[in-house]
Amino acid sequence: MQVIIGVDPHKATHTAVAIDTNEQELDHKKVRAARTQVDHLLTWAEPFPARTWAIEGADGMGYLLAQQLVATGEHVVNVPATLASRTRLLGTGHTNKNDPNDALSVAVTALRTAGLHPVRPVGHSEVLRLLAKRNRDIGSHRCRVVSRMHALLIELDPGGIAKEINASDVDRFLAEISPATPAEQVRYDLAVELLADIRCLDEQLKASHKRIRTAVAASGTTLTDVFGIGPIIAAMLIGFSGDISRFANRDRYAAYNGTAPVEFSSGGRTVHRLSTRGNRNVNNALHLAAICQLRQPHCEGRAYFDRRVAGGKTKKEALRALKRQLSNTAYRHLVADAANTRG
Repeated sequence: MQVIIGVDPHKATHTAVAIDTNEQELDHKKVRAARTQVDHLLTWAEPFPARTWAIEGADGMGYLLAQQLVATGEHVVNVPATLASRTRLLGTGHTNKNDPNDALSVAVTALRTAGLHPVRPVGHSEVLRLLAKRNRDIGSHRCRVVSRMHALLIELDPGGIAKEINASDVDRFLAEISPATPAEQVRYDLAVELLADIRCLDEQLKASHKRIRTAVAASGTTLTDVFGIGPIIAAMLIGFSGDISRFANRDRYAAYNGTAPVEFSSGGRTVHRLSTRGNRNVNNALHLAAICQLRQPHCEGRAYFDRRVAGGKTKKEALRALKRQLSNTAYRHLVADAANTRG
């Protein structure tokens, strides 16, 4: 008998519900999120040899549990939280919001939904995703510190530093300041502290870039052969795209990263609008690559952009078209890289 085990994962506990092909609940189990969580779940699931584990958010809160189950040879599928929530809300008998009902909704969703992605052991893309996230976090933190530095400097001297801040500029600026009041002295001291933070973050960014260059080189990717895609952007594309075999074709990949327009039609009127869906990290990487290409007049991307503008497109529309072309190019390279790795 085929059994689907739906799991509603949380930080402290995981709730599992087993159902048959008629959606009848067979058993349920709640375990603590601990080192023995997999052992407890597998012991409980022994009476169901033909089983499939359906984990809500196997790429999020349920990531570790899903990977642990896959490592033991279990068949695991990822159930998006939106699908499970829709099943619960449209259900007739289990509409209350609690862990057992959520797990049941996950199991029913897995039973009735075709094409759910199986969970596979993580590969090198996970390394690049972690490094790309860390690099982005450091950069975001540096932007906040620099913004605070700008605010302090214009309170110490009219105009402050009227350009992008770097540590040497702040050194020269502070050397010319002589605080005259207690408030100015505090601002000066805070600026010195923020300067130390900027220097520390610059060192962290330098180390982060070095690690990413090493990891991208180890991946053997051909993405860096594309003009405008360096190691940082390549790490974002590989890391946040994940297993490229999830996407049947380049159109599915474009829908995933938000470069494919979405239909907005009614009453026989067909309109396509800019998509704000999809993975915004991949979309951001493609945007950065597009901007790099636009800045170089000899680049094919710039020529493509100019042709679209000459054909009547606005500059924003031409930029979106260029991003879609880059999405297609990235998909082609990612598929080729995956084939080379398997070979």
